[in-house]
Amino acid sequence: MNRVKEFLRSFTVFEYCLWACSMVAIVLSFFLCGNKEYWNLAGSLLGATALILNAKGNVVGQIMCVVFSAYYGAVSFFTEYYGEMITYLGMSAPMSVAAVISWLRHPSRGKKNEVEINTLKWWEYPVAVLISMAVTVAFYFILRALNTARLLLSTLSVFTSCLAVIFAMRRTPFFALAYAFNDIVLIALWTLAAIDDLEHISLAICFTVFLFNDVYGFINWLRIRKRQRSSPVAAPEGPPPQSE
Repeated sequence: MNRVKEFLRSFTVFEYCLWACSMVAIVLSFFLCGNKEYWNLAGSLLGATALILNAKGNVVGQIMCVVFSAYYGAVSFFTEYYGEMITYLGMSAPMSVAAVISWLRHPSRGKKNEVEINTLKWWEYPVAVLISMAVTVAFYFILRALNTARLLLSTLSVFTSCLAVIFAMRRTPFFALAYAFNDIVLIALWTLAAIDDLEHISLAICFTVFLFNDVYGFINWLRIRKRQRSSPVAAPEGPPPQSE
């Protein structure tokens, strides 16, 4: 019970308001668009909750991202967005599992529910971009062979998703920024899908909500990193040294 209270007290008033507004926006868009696929609603609410936990550096958020990847992959399959399906099931989900392991292995000093934020070396950024570009090129030909709808946007989504999960594994604040760019691509994808089926506008609104959460996540990770750097290193446990 004490852990639950401590967990709830760790959120600020703004974060509670952001989470509540996200829930309301997703629920309203779902019902106003006449969407009757309640598993879509559950997945969207799960994703928004995962993002606010990610913004706090809580590993539970990454665990929920694994579940959301499976859900979103299924939705993308039925919409013939095969790029999204392959990206989330074949790349985002397994790499999110790797991110969970990385976050669990690197807790913040004195805070078990918060990951230790990493500062990358300068060369790791271009390497991450090059790896993402290589993955994207490979996916482009796969997606083209599958006659993926909105091929260029789907390919761009592969790049932004790959970059985001690499940064998440490396525990850098830029993972949230990469996800924000991915949100913009997904807003465009699902807005175009809504031209054929208005129900899909609820997913466009969902990723708009995600965009605000990811931008906040980036800002908050910068704050957490600054706090972690300024915090003194905890003294090792054990009896004090004996004077000679």
